[in-house]
Amino acid sequence: MLFDHEDIEVLPIEQIPLERDIYLMDVCWMEGYSASLLNGINGGEWDNVGYISYACAHHVDEHGVELTWYPNIFDRFHKVRVRLPRRHFVTCTELWQYDEKPRVFVSSEWLENLHMRVFSAFALVDAIGVKHALANDEITTEKLSDLRARIDAIAAAHNDLAFISFADSLIVKMNWTVGQWDQSVGYTYEPEKILAVMPELALAFKGALGLPIYAVITQGQNEFYGDELTHTSLSGNHLSLNSLGLPFAQLQSIEATAKQAARVGNHQHAELYMDESFFRSLKFEHSFDMNSVPTHPYLPPMSAHPCQYMLATFETILSNLQTAS
Repeated sequence: MLFDHEDIEVLPIEQIPLERDIYLMDVCWMEGYSASLLNGINGGEWDNVGYISYACAHHVDEHGVELTWYPNIFDRFHKVRVRLPRRHFVTCTELWQYDEKPRVFVSSEWLENLHMRVFSAFALVDAIGVKHALANDEITTEKLSDLRARIDAIAAAHNDLAFISFADSLIVKMNWTVGQWDQSVGYTYEPEKILAVMPELALAFKGALGLPIYAVITQGQNEFYGDELTHTSLSGNHLSLNSLGLPFAQLQSIEATAKQAARVGNHQHAELYMDESFFRSLKFEHSFDMNSVPTHPYLPPMSAHPCQYMLATFETILSNLQTAS
């Protein structure tokens, strides 16, 4: 019988330890891990079995578990909010007497999908003062055509990003993957790329419309499984972002929360708003004090776990990023 020892706690999904480090593990390793534990408890060797994914559970409900998953804690601090559906949960074990972290065993299907799926980073870029400019008849067709041409040129120079514009605002999208040890797909997360294009966009909006911009940026799980950044129909009149899910909804949530906070005086308007998980995943110079950047709470859509957004300028963030060696 698996995990058959009084020192090993076998926990149902409702008792998964919250706000603590846990390991996600494929159910295929459960038998081997059980044998290793029993052997170690009985005085034998504690053999390493299988592969783990670092995570932290925040909330359990009737649908499953709300998790923070850490796909990279080695050369950047990268975390992503994900949900573990109940049907993919197998069991949870804990062996606190031996300082063994809780292990949540999940279906092979769910864990492989988590590692192999496409994720996205999104930036919402908007011009400041458009209403005033429209009221004063300062936004002309010629200026908007000029802006579009400038964005065309920027997009041509950054073909690993997608640009979807709405005349006075646009969405910038970047796809990335995590990969898995036994697959050819690798870790491709480079959030600095989406930040690097912001000054170029600021110059484009200023040059064409005479207006400054602000940007909201986040990253995370994507509910669309295609690799392409966008899709255009054969008829040419249907453009899909190939994305449904949390990152895009988070942009709107952060923007709405930040506007309300500025309206009531909780903080000033800013040039750059970032979800905390995006901000802390950046590779900063060691001399930069990340805790000096102001933080404010917001509640992401479809989440019971409050999160933070950060306020900064493009210059503050970009000037403190590590330079490529």
